Amino acid sequence: MAIAGKERPQLTPLLSNDALLRLERMRLLPRRRLTSRSRGEHLAGRTGTSTEFCDYRDYSPGDDVRFVDWNIFARLNRPFLKLYHQEEEMNLVVLLDASASMGFEGKLELAKRLAAGFGIMGLYGTERVSTYMLNGNGPAQALAPCRGRASMHRLFAAIEPVAADGSVPAEVAVDEVMKLHTGRGIAVILSDFFTFGDFERSFNRLFGTGLEVFGLQILGPGEIDPEVHGDLRFVDSETAGMLDISSAGDLLGIYQEHRRAYAEQLATLCRQRSGRFESVSSAATADWVLFDLLRRKGWVR
Repeated sequence: MAIAGKERPQLTPLLSNDALLRLERMRLLPRRRLTSRSRGEHLAGRTGTSTEFCDYRDYSPGDDVRFVDWNIFARLNRPFLKLYHQEEEMNLVVLLDASASMGFEGKLELAKRLAAGFGIMGLYGTERVSTYMLNGNGPAQALAPCRGRASMHRLFAAIEPVAADGSVPAEVAVDEVMKLHTGRGIAVILSDFFTFGDFERSFNRLFGTGLEVFGLQILGPGEIDPEVHGDLRFVDSETAGMLDISSAGDLLGIYQEHRRAYAEQLATLCRQRSGRFESVSSAATADWVLFDLLRRKGWVR
């Protein structure tokens, strides 16, 4: 009589085991090859000493004769040097907005699942992965730079307990992160991007540091298509500021125009810096975002 095998225990409540298996085979697709000089497994934009052939160039006195193509020399009686891609290290910096405004309609829950998904792709892709939580009084490094599948449980332990709290504007927290981070690669920002400030300075700092911005805006269904009418009092979840509005239904058109214009502004800021931007609803599943949307948009393969 056959004995049924035991099911493998769930590794994390953030993602199913099946999703983790799929993520192990997926890789991030930056628009540019922004790598650090530390040795790694990503092809840099310049030549180096890996095993993957890149091009030829004329031999110059002082070049290493080990890289001379002697077959071409025998045919042409002229030395040519073989060039190879430089394999270097790429950083993946996950910036998870956990301010108070993310605590509504499941926004933070989806953001945490996506943060884990990006982190798994980075660890299995040999990226140097670090995570920062943007909440409380400022950014907190939840996961110091690490790499490899052995760091998977550290990634989960850093993300799982995160709760929405604090009122530090996300763009201010990003600026503070840039004082701590070194290395080129990709910066994934998971946020609702609700702020009275301007993200242009933050995106400039990320871009200037050599980080390609992957901005993923997460909004609640009530923020995308609010159903309001009559007289209302709005209370800011982070500053406790209040705003009384009469005939709120009449303002919905203005609100929708502003919301769409703001998303387009963020997308333009990312595109101008060779980055990417998408806006999703917190009602969406992490599996749909990771395995459908981001594949179609060319963020991952």
